[in-house]
Formats: sequence, C-alpha cells, structure tokens
Amino acid sequence: MASFEHDFPFDPTHGHTLDDLLRISAPDAAPADFADFWRGRYEEARKVDTEPELGPPEDERDGVRIHGVTFTSVGGVRLGGWVALPDTGTAEHGFVIGHGYGGREAAGPDVPLPLPRSAAILPCVRGMVSRGLLPGVPTVSSAHVLHGIESRDTYVIGDCVADLWCAASALHELVPELAPGTGAPLLGYLGESFGGGLGALAVPWDDRFGAAQLTVPTFGNHPLRLTLQCTGSGEAVRGYHRDRPEVTEVLRYFDAATAATWLKQPTLVAAALFDPSVPPPGQFAVHNALAGESELQVLSAGHFEHEGLAAETAELRAARKWFFGERLGR
Repeated sequence: MASFEHDFPFDPTHGHTLDDLLRISAPDAAPADFADFWRGRYEEARKVDTEPELGPPEDERDGVRIHGVTFTSVGGVRLGGWVALPDTGTAEHGFVIGHGYGGREAAGPDVPLPLPRSAAILPCVRGMVSRGLLPGVPTVSSAHVLHGIESRDTYVIGDCVADLWCAASALHELVPELAPGTGAPLLGYLGESFGGGLGALAVPWDDRFGAAQLTVPTFGNHPLRLTLQCTGSGEAVRGYHRDRPEVTEVLRYFDAATAATWLKQPTLVAAALFDPSVPPPGQFAVHNALAGESELQVLSAGHFEHEGLAAETAELRAARKWFFGERLGR
C-alpha cells in the first residue's frame, strides 16, 4: 500500500492494496442502450464539418512545429487548441491528446510526442482554458463537471467527448497523409485525468483510433466513486448526488469503466495507488474492465508531488513510446 505524508482529511488510498485494486472492475449493470447512446453521439460528431484553421507557428522544438488551431465541434461551437507538425517531411503517425481538468495554456509537456515523425492535435474541450472558453459553460472543474448533468442529452461531458472526435476529424483534414484509406497507421489517443476519462468514453466507438494511453483516468465506476471522498471534480458530483440521488441514472451513461468494457483497441493505463484527486479504485476499474489488449503501469501516486515523481514520469514516457511503437509503428 502506498504511504505518503499528507494533510488530507482522508486516506487517498482509501485503504486499498494493489491486490484489492486489481479486483475492482466496471459496475455490475450497464444501461441496455449504453452502446447505442454513444454510437449515436459518435455518428452525430462525424457529420460535423470541422473547418480547421491553422495559425502561424508559435514554437518549434523536439522535432515539431507547434501552431495554434481552431475547429468546429458539435452544436456549431468553435474551439481551439494546438497542432504539432513534423519540422521536416511528412507525418507518419497521428495523435489526439486530451488534457486534465483545468485545460491547457500551451502544448507544454505533451511534446515531445510519443513517436518521431508524428503530428498531433491538442484540443481544449468546451469550457476549458485557454482556447475552449464558451459563454455559459463554467471553467472551474467543480462547476464544469455538473454542467447539464440533469440529463444524459445535455451533460457537458458528452459534448466534451464529441469535441475529441471532432478534433480527430480536424487532424485528418489538416494532415491528409494520415487520413483513413491512405495506408497510414491509425491514430493514437493520449489523455490524463479528465482527458483519460474522456478518452475511455471516446475511443471504443471510433475506429480511427488504433491504440490509447490513459493516465490516472477519472469517471471510473461511478457507484463506487460516489462513496469515496476526494479533492477533484468527483467531490462536486458527490455533493450533487447527496441532494439529488436520481443523478445516478445519468452518470451510468458516463462511466469510463463501463465504456472500457467496449474498448477493444490496445490500451495502456497508468493507475496510481495513492491519489487525492481521482480515487485509485476508479482508475483501476477502467483498466480492469478493458475488453481488449491491456497494459498496466502502476504509479505510486497521482496528482501529488513526491520524491519519486520525476523517475516515474520518465518511466511512463518510456513505456508510452514502446507501447505506441509496438501498436502503431511501421
């Protein structure tokens, strides 16, 4: 069991050992129309003309040029982010890279990319700084995670998943050598925390993705998650649930562990034993429920500064490079 000195008013391991965590999976019963719901959302997103517009270069490093980008997503909203393109030659691999709750201000630590000669789109999903800001959509995670939660059809998390699908469409339009039918490898998906949970919800229905890597993914096993105190967005959902327990019917459609039972693409999950923000049982539930080939990287802690963090980050970066090289390399 991971042990760190901390001042949280709860135990971020929630008393679980690794053996305990490896036995936790998806909730027992998914909605009968779970897959139909998500396939319908996906089909709607694929109909969107994303009309991507690439801005001038903003940075050049680690073998890529980084540009600003804007594109259209479901509902006609215009979102932004960044695109990384090889600084020489054409792209041989493509990635969609999600972000944590709080958004992103730049391409940041997501570059260098997992494989050389790659292109990637790094979108800001709706409501998130700095290029996903939308009137009426909260930017703070505790409010964002509740936006539209009254109905599965209005919940912002569903639209954020669609934003990732539209980002993939935009990348294919901007980098046509990666588009389906060209012989290029399928896309890879990377996401951490919020982006990890969104990826688990997005990838199963999109055959443009060939592999995924999810780090400390959120939204796993909501029935269990609602019982576990945390410092992240889950605490806002727990508070909402105490007053409106009927929200569980909506949350059933947005469970990353349930979605993982349909996720057949090879997936590397980095899950933490100690995490104050995203309870570890939910993270491991996503990995344990995966329908396809899976790899597990066990982290001592997530969302927490500790002495071994730099070494674990380097180890995960190496594992990611190997994982995508084996699944998407050519």
